[in-house]
Amino acid sequence: MKTITAMTLLTVGLAATAMAAEFKGFVEDTKCSGMPEMKGDSACAQKCIKAGSPAVLVTPDGKIYKIANQAKIVDKAGENVTVTGNLKGDTLTVDSVK
Repeated sequence: MKTITAMTLLTVGLAATAMAAEFKGFVEDTKCSGMPEMKGDSACAQKCIKAGSPAVLVTPDGKIYKIANQAKIVDKAGENVTVTGNLKGDTLTVDSVK
């Protein structure tokens, strides 16, 4: 009985981690995301992402998330957004962007 309960809890726990969550932040490029002086610079983010620097999501507390599926977010470069997606490590797979 204990084995069944443990397996059920493990399965429910794994299912919960695979569910989408919301992340709020600023869409910036990888290069500038770590530079405090570039924080919130929309023009720079748009220019750098257009030039090929990968987009990342920078949260208000400074956490930087890589984006697995760039095509879903590059058109939001330099904007504050709410992303719904799945997080694995420090990489976010985007389902939708508002």
